[in-house]
Amino acid sequence: MPFADLASARFHYRFDGAEDAPVLVLSNSLGTNLSMWDAQMPAMTERFRVLRYDSRGHGRSAGTPGPYTIEQLGYDALALIDALALERVRFCGLSMGGMVGQWLGAHAPQRLSQLVLCNTAARIGTPDVWNTRIEAVNKGGMAAIVDGVVARWYTPAFIAATPGAIAATREMLLTTPAQGYIASCAAVRDMDQRDSTASIAVPTLVIAGTHDGVTPPEAARFLAERIPGASYVELDAAHLSNVEAEAAFTSALTQFLSPTVT
Repeated sequence: MPFADLASARFHYRFDGAEDAPVLVLSNSLGTNLSMWDAQMPAMTERFRVLRYDSRGHGRSAGTPGPYTIEQLGYDALALIDALALERVRFCGLSMGGMVGQWLGAHAPQRLSQLVLCNTAARIGTPDVWNTRIEAVNKGGMAAIVDGVVARWYTPAFIAATPGAIAATREMLLTTPAQGYIASCAAVRDMDQRDSTASIAVPTLVIAGTHDGVTPPEAARFLAERIPGASYVELDAAHLSNVEAEAAFTSALTQFLSPTVT
């Protein structure tokens, strides 16, 4: 189980795929861990060396005192890439991971060859929404919010039809350290990247879910229209489109990402 002891914290990461393949970094959403990408691994490892990591305060990565910021989480990604001696990578992030991707695209474009922003937004929710959630977790732990989060992440039809996937999602949420989750909620609450996204000069794909009430299609279209030359794909899914629309998501990712880009 590999860990990287960086200056700011200890991070859990995992490599899959051929060592000589180009590197694709996958960044997890709020309240999950690197296993959220399991469905994409068979296809991605055919073409890439895939680097997954648990974000600060999530999974097996260390949780440091909060609140966190998106800038801080962006520097975490850069520090991990540096520690693993990677010069340029493809980066794909979903939700909070996509917010990190936006920051990287605007502030460290020289480290990216391609960028995929999934089910994310340049700004999301109001401070009251996030403060209410923070208060709920402070009082009742992750169990206090898990049902509401699952209901936002998936459509009712998917929840009814796939009890195994829902059980796995609930387990990820329930095992996420409460203080890491709270500190990351603050990062999302305080983020506003609506201006900086226009400076992203990396080939970018934006993926949205038609039924995503967390980061709705209009938020994704804002990114696609704001980022010069960005492509846009909308899937029949809610927030965790890589799980709910697994085949279509993986196909969109495969079609966009090119192993020949340097």
